[in-house]
Amino acid sequence: MAEAALRSTYAEYLEREASSEQRYEFVDGAVYAMAGGTSEHSRLAMALGAELRAALAPKGCAVYGSDLKIRIDATNRTTYADVVVICGPEIHSDIDRNAITNPIVIVEVLSPSTEASDRGEKWRHYQHLASLREYVLVSQDQARIEVFHRAKSGRWDFFEARAGELLTLESIGCTIAIDEIYPMPVDLDE
Repeated sequence: MAEAALRSTYAEYLEREASSEQRYEFVDGAVYAMAGGTSEHSRLAMALGAELRAALAPKGCAVYGSDLKIRIDATNRTTYADVVVICGPEIHSDIDRNAITNPIVIVEVLSPSTEASDRGEKWRHYQHLASLREYVLVSQDQARIEVFHRAKSGRWDFFEARAGELLTLESIGCTIAIDEIYPMPVDLDE
């Protein structure tokens, strides 16, 4: 997250977003401009999103890209994730008809500028979403995907999958080969 652009009410935040091509996060009165990602960031988000969509289409779940706004009423935060899964009808925020409040799975592709927030502050906010069952972190530096899964007890369990392994998202009954997300290295000398 960048430096705070300004302090504002939620109504002012909505007006700012409506009149701009830029996307913004709202964190309890502070508005932050969202940075653009790299081509690798976009490719990884799209690859995982496509695999999820193919696996979940018959189950009635929808997969969304980074344009879907997420509202966390409990912590007064509105943000965007790289990939979001919703099973069943969308539930929209009472104060923002363009923001949903019921993601089952949230995926963030890690980058040097966002990793600390994705693992820390943003993750703490996401944990307040009662619907959230799995939080997925995708590495850009290596074939590695981390999953935080909410157990029935409410505790968050941690799993990871690497090259040659399977990524299992229990909450949506989905298993994906890590090698489908990350490209195989190309040897140009052959």
